[in-house]
Amino acid sequence: MTPYEMLYGRRCRTSSCWLEAGEKQFGSPEIVQQTAKKVAIAREKLKVARDRQKMYADPHRRLVTFAEGERVYLKLSPWKGVICFGKRGKLAPIYIGPFHIRQVLNDQIVVLDLPTELVGIYNTFNVCYLRKCKVDNEIQILPLQDLKVDSS
Repeated sequence: MTPYEMLYGRRCRTSSCWLEAGEKQFGSPEIVQQTAKKVAIAREKLKVARDRQKMYADPHRRLVTFAEGERVYLKLSPWKGVICFGKRGKLAPIYIGPFHIRQVLNDQIVVLDLPTELVGIYNTFNVCYLRKCKVDNEIQILPLQDLKVDSS
């Protein structure tokens, strides 16, 4: 059923019927009440559909919280101007780091302490590009001296 048909109880007139002669009638209180009931039913159905989609999407969500001073790895793939070891595609490393978190702006945005080798990269990132560092020693997945940043 189309939204017009649901609200008004009849199909929408085609362009050939628009020029029919006759008096224009305004809605009576009964029609307004029926329309309000139908709108309430439509909102309820939309809420049920939204809740169902949320139920399917929630298991795939990753709720990770970060604190200032924590160490994280940074994902390289969203940066188009970064070339690592001259390799592209599936052989290129995915994460570099670890870096310390300087500031947590909200639950989705984090400011990192980036070294001088990454001077061309903005230091604010979404948490979807970060992964917590679980190792305490200073092992780096990718040495920063071999990282090249394109100027474009």
